[in-house]
Amino acid sequence: MWELMKDFAGFMGKRKKFWLAPIILVMVLLGVLVVFGQGSAVAPFIYTLF
Repeated sequence: MWELMKDFAGFMGKRKKFWLAPIILVMVLLGVLVVFGQGSAVAPFIYTLF
């Protein structure tokens, strides 16, 4: 996993694709929110956000 992140960071640095970073960050945060919100006590609070 860390190797993939290093490769992605190298790609963004060489190709000057820095606009991809916020998109990837938001997608990862939403994924983490979905995974942790499925079976926890936090789920009712997450659903009120959407």
